[in-house]
Amino acid sequence: MNAQAGMDYVPAQRHLTQKAAARRARPNHRGEFFPARTLALFVMAIFAGTSGVKAWAQDAQGPLTPPPSQEHKVVRLGNEPEAPAPPSLPPEEIIRRFAQKEDEFLAARPNYGSRKTIRIEEFGEDGKPAGQFLMVTETVRAPNGQVINKVVQKPQSTLRYFNLESEDVKELDRIPSFPMTTSQLAKYDLKYIGGEQVDEVDCYIFKVKPKALDRAHAYLDGLIWVDNKYLEVVKTYGRWVNELGEVRSATLPFTLFETYRENVDGKYWFPDYARSDDTIHMKDVNVPVRLVIKWTDFKLLPAMAALATAPATASPAPPGKPQSE
Repeated sequence: MNAQAGMDYVPAQRHLTQKAAARRARPNHRGEFFPARTLALFVMAIFAGTSGVKAWAQDAQGPLTPPPSQEHKVVRLGNEPEAPAPPSLPPEEIIRRFAQKEDEFLAARPNYGSRKTIRIEEFGEDGKPAGQFLMVTETVRAPNGQVINKVVQKPQSTLRYFNLESEDVKELDRIPSFPMTTSQLAKYDLKYIGGEQVDEVDCYIFKVKPKALDRAHAYLDGLIWVDNKYLEVVKTYGRWVNELGEVRSATLPFTLFETYRENVDGKYWFPDYARSDDTIHMKDVNVPVRLVIKWTDFKLLPAMAALATAPATASPAPPGKPQSE
């Protein structure tokens, strides 16, 4: 991933510095994650004094705290935190601007293809991976012009405690990539609660909570991080809910998601990394499980006009009859 970490800001475009890029959290050869990526998933403790969030964190299931070997600078406040310093712009203006950016990102995303890797791991009593489900797909434009998800690597599973099929993980597609668009703002209460650096990007933090729910949509109940210079959402954390409760797969336990974004073509921020930790509770054993979704290789899909004007591939000549020159 080469998202928002350590950007050198220049007019009209942002670039990663080599130093910051080296600190980006990518899986190493053992499949572990380096510290910079694994922000303590129990970051809700930052806002323990915010109404409702402390109880939410206590009710959350699963091994949300990273292993001791993984570190991240998290500013932890007490039960009665000082009021956050006001941002340089009124919160209402920040919200209006980042919602407009979300509109732009939502409109642009269907024009880009990418590769999507879904990995689900079970962990043994020693804390090491004991089983894995892996599936890789790629978003491409078919010759007929339709945008499709092509399976690049068929699902492979060594999971021991539950069985998964490709249809099971498709339930994850119900989670919106851009929840805070202009049309959705009226459905949320948003509150500015402070600031924090996310991979060297200074951010405003907003608590978001749905005002009303319906059955047709998933709504974020959690936090968003907004780049305080360009006013773009670079990270989200929380659970997805609707009128029926938490939006989740019937076969997967995951409910709390931490999602980072990547700057694409210097102007769009698309989700490129999502993670959720939880526990499967069985009769004789509790099994920690982890979900990681990665989007890579973002690139513009060929336009319909380009497909229509592309030269047709010559049909092979029948055996024994050479093609005319």
